[in-house]
Amino acid sequence: MLLEAIEHRPKMNWAYTVDKETIHLRIRTKKNDVDQIFVIGGDKYAWDRTKTEIPMRVFASDELFDYWECEAKPPYRRLKYGFRLQSGTEKVWMNEDGFHHTERENSDDFYEIAYINPEDIIQTPEWAKNAVFYQIFPERFANGDSSRDPKNVQPWGGKPEVDSFFGGDLEGVRQHLDYIEDLGINAIYFTPIFQAPSNHKYDTEDYLKLDPHFGDIDTLKQLIEECHGRGIRVVLDAVFNHSGKTFKPFVDVKKNGADSAYADWFHVREFPIDVKDGMPTYETFSFEPNMPKFNTGNPEVKKYLLEAARYWIGEVGFDGWRLDVADEVDHRFWREFQTVVKEAKPDAYIVGELWHEATPWLQGDQFDSAMNYPFTYAVRDFVALGKTDAQKFAYSLSKQLARYPLPVSQVAFNLLDSHDTERMLTVASGDKNKLKLAVAIQMTYPGTPCIYYGDEIGIDGGADPDCRKCMEWDTSKQDRELHEFYQTMIRLRHQYSALRTGRFEILHAEEGGHTLAYRRQDEEATLIFAVNASDKSQSITIDLNYTDETPADHSWSVQYSGGINPDLDSNEHLESKQNKLPLTLPAYGYAVLKAE
Repeated sequence: MLLEAIEHRPKMNWAYTVDKETIHLRIRTKKNDVDQIFVIGGDKYAWDRTKTEIPMRVFASDELFDYWECEAKPPYRRLKYGFRLQSGTEKVWMNEDGFHHTERENSDDFYEIAYINPEDIIQTPEWAKNAVFYQIFPERFANGDSSRDPKNVQPWGGKPEVDSFFGGDLEGVRQHLDYIEDLGINAIYFTPIFQAPSNHKYDTEDYLKLDPHFGDIDTLKQLIEECHGRGIRVVLDAVFNHSGKTFKPFVDVKKNGADSAYADWFHVREFPIDVKDGMPTYETFSFEPNMPKFNTGNPEVKKYLLEAARYWIGEVGFDGWRLDVADEVDHRFWREFQTVVKEAKPDAYIVGELWHEATPWLQGDQFDSAMNYPFTYAVRDFVALGKTDAQKFAYSLSKQLARYPLPVSQVAFNLLDSHDTERMLTVASGDKNKLKLAVAIQMTYPGTPCIYYGDEIGIDGGADPDCRKCMEWDTSKQDRELHEFYQTMIRLRHQYSALRTGRFEILHAEEGGHTLAYRRQDEEATLIFAVNASDKSQSITIDLNYTDETPADHSWSVQYSGGINPDLDSNEHLESKQNKLPLTLPAYGYAVLKAE
């Protein structure tokens, strides 16, 4: 065994509690290096009476490592534990003190979960595990009240520029709730709606006021109430990293300099506030002078921002927050933020904008989830750009699941595009078959999928601001076949809990090729999703990898399939023999199969 490859820590994604009696344990080993692993565990005060062995299983693998896991239910909420690793005839015992080639006679140097405190349990909102989000950029979705249009409003559907206004508002959203509900959406994510001078509203002027171009507070409350009546949750975007240039405390600092009562609200390197040689004399977002960065360590800043966090959840009725530039704000602020938000609404969903690995924020004390851009770019590279093969793509998916505790992975915010990126259809060079394939993966992979408004009817768009086009409401200009596809995939996700919270297992990932298959399984159903990301038909044989205790022969019904000239019909049956399932997929094809 290569001992240097083995990793475990009694915290983070390696050891965590999921309820009042259950602990998940994980360990990493070199790929294909270990045959079996057992957890040896028991209560530290009653070791002889409670000692037990729990087998582990490989739940994910990447290029270098296998990731093992098991579930432990200590009778008294305390667990001391070590590992026994076996490879052929070799056995190694691992505990907090290191590796040993003979079994330890006592548990003094074992790892320890001292006690399952309810306050430390990683709990993510149940509703988010079952949600399909729809991201709305309010200024571009629908103009429902032209009396609120800005003075410089452009005709609806024009080419978006950085400073364009088209008059989208909350009344427009309310008028199209039937459309949103009919699509199958049960959660909406709004980009910011606070009072701000820009069309995107990420340069906040007042955190406690709704921008009048979008409506009044009664309109907003009515919209949220109607959404809730339809079973649709509503999450709001906000920037607590920086304000806008018209934010009154910043205006005061700019006017009065070091004498301002708000001088410590921001990170000022040099007074007076100015821009010298293209660089602000104060900290900003991305060197943008119009977006000064908050000093979130200042008690008055925290008080103001946390009151805003409470107000929009507790009084207005939103169901959670998406947090812009979340990684540039201190962790202490986010811990206080979570306390305030969860007190206002215990099942509020908190999502951080984090573009990379996000473990420090996802330990149960800050965010429930992060925007899963690693997933976004893995799908783009595999499906739209053809930059990676199926094996590397499978490694990316598995690595992502191994990074986080299971409750976090179940609500990972899985998006294909957003207001900050090129639209997926454009990344795919306009190839609708590639877009469909990407969506099919998104709807069958663990986590919470989010659709960017208009993707479902074929809206394209390059980098910002082109990705922020007006929604097309003329049905003759909408891709209705694509819309029907989205409806079907969303309906499948809602139909089968296995696609939402079931076990995920890679079954087939072609090295150097384009075919992939994985299983989603729970007590209610066993499903296989198979995909061919090439421009030619492919025949594959999926190894179902069932144990001897599981019947090897099954009948599989086709729940849905697609691609270029698909030859699988819904409710068609395929047969697997001796753990093998042969399958032919058309170009850019995919199939969802259910064990009968």
